[in-house]
Amino acid sequence: MTARRMYTGLAAAALVASGCARNPATGERQISLIGEGQEVQMGQEYSQQVDAQMGIYQDAGLNQYVAQIGARMAAASERPNLPWSFKVVDDAAVNAFALPGGPIYITRGILATMENEAQLAMVLGHEIGHVTARHSVSQMSSQQLAQLGLAVGSIVSPTVARYGQLASAGLGVLFLKYGRDDERQSDELGLRYMRRLNYDTRYADDVFRVLDRESQAAGGRVPTWLSTHPDPGDRAETIERAVAGIPADSVGRVVNASAFLQQIDGMIYGPNPREGFFRGGRFLHPDMRFQLVFPEGWQYQNLKQGVVAVSPEQDAIIQLALAQETSADAAARAFFSQQGVQASSPARGNINGLPAVAGAFAAQTENGIINGNAAFIEHGGAVFGLLAYAPNARWGAYQSAAERTLRSFETLTDQAVLNVQPLRIDIVRLDRATTIEALARSRSAAVPVATLALINQVEPQTQLEAGRSIKWVVGQPVALSGGQ
Repeated sequence: MTARRMYTGLAAAALVASGCARNPATGERQISLIGEGQEVQMGQEYSQQVDAQMGIYQDAGLNQYVAQIGARMAAASERPNLPWSFKVVDDAAVNAFALPGGPIYITRGILATMENEAQLAMVLGHEIGHVTARHSVSQMSSQQLAQLGLAVGSIVSPTVARYGQLASAGLGVLFLKYGRDDERQSDELGLRYMRRLNYDTRYADDVFRVLDRESQAAGGRVPTWLSTHPDPGDRAETIERAVAGIPADSVGRVVNASAFLQQIDGMIYGPNPREGFFRGGRFLHPDMRFQLVFPEGWQYQNLKQGVVAVSPEQDAIIQLALAQETSADAAARAFFSQQGVQASSPARGNINGLPAVAGAFAAQTENGIINGNAAFIEHGGAVFGLLAYAPNARWGAYQSAAERTLRSFETLTDQAVLNVQPLRIDIVRLDRATTIEALARSRSAAVPVATLALINQVEPQTQLEAGRSIKWVVGQPVALSGGQ
């Protein structure tokens, strides 16, 4: 019996054995292939990958603040004994997500759009609702389960697979696409948990109104995480109707706007250029003091664990990541000596004055032979691994461009780039009544007026009362290209 057939048989047996259980949060009967112990284990494993690949925002106070609110809400849920955790992801995207069994993540990007703790509680409550309702577990068919391992896919060995995972942006496998009914159910559960902690539910719909504006500001391009969600504008209206049905004497009163704004004062806003940015096809990394040039017309992305570029036809890849070894020689030996990799004799030399070992290789994969070049370069006390490859039949079309990119790696010396700093949120207390539009004429800002209005959940011409605290974005903007 093959492993796949054995797995399918075991899954079917588990399904029969488990039967239908009533979910304590939704009251619905659910058929699940996964017990709570396995659900928790999966979530813990995935959370390690999220921490490594996305990165946790380095502000202990902000993370503690979010974790404390999340923990109180989880304790008021129908599954209080799960090993809940709540972390702020160092990502400019407007996003929040839950993993099976309790890990909850919220980006600094979405925090920048919020006005108070009640809105934060709605988002956390929504994600808690996904876990208490076991939405991700319910979705996982036996086929999905088989595909949800931590490895997105292996080319030929763990070392090559590590690079291959960068190309697929790895974490996509973790974010299951919830159906519209699941999303609406999580909205309802979020309201429930807000009420249990006495938060003012009248602020809940504002979260989705700002998401709607965010989508419109992007030209109607819905963010990936919202692609299967109900329209945020519709959700805002649905929640508003639900809140209107709550008796006035039972509406919570906890808002905590000042406490929330104090926590995000000074938070990084937008992409952090210290971690690298693109200018045209040139990638510059101030903290690690290097730069390289990718082929013209390629699509590229800066990830926490490396940089990846894909050809316009998506049939060739160039990737950069830190090697685990401490010298270029050791990294090259580890790569070129792998089983299944055929390599020409790698040559030791230098690339723009940096010690390097480089060579060509071929490897057998499930989809045929790939050909490519690999270079391992010593710089700043680390070893950088550059890998370029394509299917055997296509490598000839890309080899010259790929080799130019590998040879373009060099030390970054431009002081203007080395000194760039991220934009930050600055909490400003108004000394007089004004509008965002009027204030921008007398106070410099690093982002457009429309962006300032969006993150403050007002219109540019909305009259703001004296004494109100608002979010401003300060710093020197960095010219970024569209490839990041």
